[in-house]
Amino acid sequence: MNRPSFSVIIPAYNAEGFIVRAIESVLAQTWPAHEIIVVDDGSSDATAAKIAAFGDRIRYLRQDNAGVSAARNRGAQAATGDWLAFLDADDWYYPDRLRRHAEWIERDAGLDFLTGDYDYCRPDGNRISGSMEIHDSGRAMLAKAAGEETVVMMADEFESFVADHFGDTHTLSLPRVTFLNLGGYPTGYRVCEDVFFLVKLCAVSQRVGVACAPLAAYLIHDASATRRDPLHAQIDNVRTLTALADAARAFPDVIRRGVQTRLREGRFNLGCALTRAGRRGDALRAVLPSIWESPGLRSVRNVLSMVRG
Repeated sequence: MNRPSFSVIIPAYNAEGFIVRAIESVLAQTWPAHEIIVVDDGSSDATAAKIAAFGDRIRYLRQDNAGVSAARNRGAQAATGDWLAFLDADDWYYPDRLRRHAEWIERDAGLDFLTGDYDYCRPDGNRISGSMEIHDSGRAMLAKAAGEETVVMMADEFESFVADHFGDTHTLSLPRVTFLNLGGYPTGYRVCEDVFFLVKLCAVSQRVGVACAPLAAYLIHDASATRRDPLHAQIDNVRTLTALADAARAFPDVIRRGVQTRLREGRFNLGCALTRAGRRGDALRAVLPSIWESPGLRSVRNVLSMVRG
């Protein structure tokens, strides 16, 4: 088979403080990217100038500000590689990120998509933790791998992954044709759009390659959208998950159950944020729909915790 060619897509909005590190991490890959496409989502800072310094090593696209989903979709439409990989401007790849997936694709053409572990890092680059070790679905895959660096996740194991996934956008590799057939990332959502797409992808997949070694770094910093305004981020999260739950009615049962769990926990997190803001009545109203959306003892406990404050 042909060697996998990766188009790496980096959406960027006012990312002058991060974009150079992100691009350099892709240029340093031990399996060179077929192309690096940076989509400038209407930046008003020096992002464009930082990108221009890389010359023709980067494909630069600019659009009016339309959000991260629209930027990723624009890059995917312009891509010429047969596989897509994504990287947010404030994160970075480890040197073997593409190689680990590419060599596996060469060995096993039956993988629908690939994902993997990553590190949460502070602004100084110091590691906080890995992703797989702190998520139930990740720990299950690590146990299944039994010390091996790779493991295949089957469709009947997707429920936990959908409910609380360990592999984020920057560890996702998928065929470009699959991405386009699914319609790309949904637009109109401020947060959780990546989860929406990932769940749609799982719904049409049977075998997923999981790299147990960390492939990239996810930066934890105060300028991120979720940390600047955590309450509104939780509100937006539930809005997106509610729309996803509606779409999931047409998905396989294992996927639908995972979405229901994710929405229940999203409602609980929103309730906690509202309680901290002194809005106990709103907190109860936020969590109460879980009783009929996801009947069970966990939903009852979540509602009672809001009553107790």
